[in-house]
Amino acid sequence: MNKQVEKSIELLSNPDTLNYVCRQQQEDHPMPSSDVVGRIVQLCRAVLFPGYFGNSDVNKNNVAQHIEQNIILLHQLLTQQIKSGMCFDNSAVDYTCKKLEIESIAIAADFVSQLPVIREILHTDVIAAFDGDPAAKSYGEVIFCYPGIRAISSYRIAHALLKLGVPVIPRMITEKAHSETGIDIHPGAVIGDYFTIDHGTGVVIGETAVIGSNVKMYQGVTLGAKSFPLDENGNPIKGIDRHPKIGNNVIIYANSTILGNIKVGDDSVIGGNIWVDTDVPPGTRLLQRKREEYHDLPSGDEKKKKKRKNAEGTEVKKKELKPKDKKKKEEKRNKKIRYTPMKVNDSHTVIFQKCNGCKSLNGCPKCLTKWEKKHGKITQ
Repeated sequence: MNKQVEKSIELLSNPDTLNYVCRQQQEDHPMPSSDVVGRIVQLCRAVLFPGYFGNSDVNKNNVAQHIEQNIILLHQLLTQQIKSGMCFDNSAVDYTCKKLEIESIAIAADFVSQLPVIREILHTDVIAAFDGDPAAKSYGEVIFCYPGIRAISSYRIAHALLKLGVPVIPRMITEKAHSETGIDIHPGAVIGDYFTIDHGTGVVIGETAVIGSNVKMYQGVTLGAKSFPLDENGNPIKGIDRHPKIGNNVIIYANSTILGNIKVGDDSVIGGNIWVDTDVPPGTRLLQRKREEYHDLPSGDEKKKKKRKNAEGTEVKKKELKPKDKKKKEEKRNKKIRYTPMKVNDSHTVIFQKCNGCKSLNGCPKCLTKWEKKHGKITQ
């Protein structure tokens, strides 16, 4: 065997390097399965949206049988994964324990009992997505095609399991949705009804975020933590409230970042590409200032002409100044001259502003020294 390969095997097998990357488990003590968790999500979607997911041959006559078959399998698989999740969270738990079996069955049944409520709230999300997107042709298109609905449905499934005390599995569900859609919603977030994410790629919603009803987000929005407080040992403090609280009827446009445990009030609008780390009062429209091109703006003379319009819209003639007043005005203007256009080697170079009272046309050495001390050395 190649010596380099042998060395790599030796290093990778060193027990001192395996403290966190290698999990010891018994043969009858299985890890949660990513494939089975994915199957659980598919079964949930087949129950929540019959015909769109799972068996497509569904009608009013056989829908009850279709749902019953999916529910029975869902409960069975979910029970197994809940048991594995509990053992994963605590290696001292006995997977074969009868008490753990009974507890897992009960939790899985509690989750199944919540599916009608989950479907009801997901229907509001579908309506919000359809009403908020002129390109949507039908509710069916939204359910079957939109990544926002897939991510939100996975989140609502995971959130219900998390509230029932299920470890690991909820996070696996939302991370699979993250891989599938590019939308990262932590299962611990609290989200109201009529929630929609348009396009969705790059959206991040943190663990302690709270979102009200009728909220719409676009791609690239982040509801994140501003900082991570540390304990006396310099380690991040876990479990603290650190994410934004979004009110009702709020719109957050693309690529905006909202950080920290702050409040965005009801009926607010957060424009695109905006950084927010302080409270936003209700009804606020937080928008970027529009870019203005200098050539689109009226010149100084045109502005003055507009001010000299009388009530009938006719232009008032400019009052002629006396020669003495003209000279004073010229002197005052010269004091404010900023020398910016200077042609050097067929190109314009930015140069300095002369000192007050300087009699030199282009500024004296004292002007240059003072300007360079403040703005940096001029290179031509």
